[in-house]
Amino acid sequence: MTDYAIGDIQGCYDRLREVLHRVAFSPSRDRLWVAGDLINRGPSSLETLRYLSGLGSSAVVVLGNHDLHLLAVALGGHQPRKKDTLSEILDAPDHNQLIDWLRQQNLCVHDSDRNLVMAHAGVPHIWGIEQAVACAREVEAVIRGEHAEEYFTQMYGNEPPCWDDSLSGMDRWRIITNYFTRMRFIAENGTLELATKEAAAHAPGGFAPWFEFPRRDDTRVIFGHWAALEGQTGDDQFIGLDTGCVWGGALTIMNLDTGEKIHCDC
Repeated sequence: MTDYAIGDIQGCYDRLREVLHRVAFSPSRDRLWVAGDLINRGPSSLETLRYLSGLGSSAVVVLGNHDLHLLAVALGGHQPRKKDTLSEILDAPDHNQLIDWLRQQNLCVHDSDRNLVMAHAGVPHIWGIEQAVACAREVEAVIRGEHAEEYFTQMYGNEPPCWDDSLSGMDRWRIITNYFTRMRFIAENGTLELATKEAAAHAPGGFAPWFEFPRRDDTRVIFGHWAALEGQTGDDQFIGLDTGCVWGGALTIMNLDTGEKIHCDC
């Protein structure tokens, strides 16, 4: 069995199948770790979601901000945005099953044997891995439970900007969500700066890329979300897999054991 991790697919179904073909991926023996943003902006979000959900236990998926946006439209009363490509999912006869499947996915996945964790935007340095996993499980339970509609109605926003152990309710859930799915630049005390989307060299004053702060552990972190990095972090502990497929870059897949990366130009 081989485990592969792949960056932001964002509905680029043909490129997904092409890169899987290049590594001879077989669901009967292999697993595919997906670093979030399965859908949206690309041309084939419905096909992508159907394919990944059909992989069953052969898919290990974390939710990205675009995946949560679909759930916020479907369950929280939000309207699609101009550039969204979600209508084919929302209008599909199996949309309820697809939405239910998406709600069961994680915000982060920890593999202690490989000493790695995968989260869409990354893991902030202010949390150890045990705390990060606990925070993820807390919000996952909300997304899957009876308070999901309340959560998705109030999910959007930049407040509070920083973690505090005393936070509760929606404020607590929102900052956890923002760390896992929207984070790029962060301050030493954990304050998020969510407006800047440029490359790492363009950090606003007082902030730095989240992976440049010393961590409490040596756990490797696999993430997507930040296409402007082009997969480059300058540190082997932090593995960026979003290489901008939907923006005309490439779709990247990596063998989790050998570290070999295969790119499919888009």
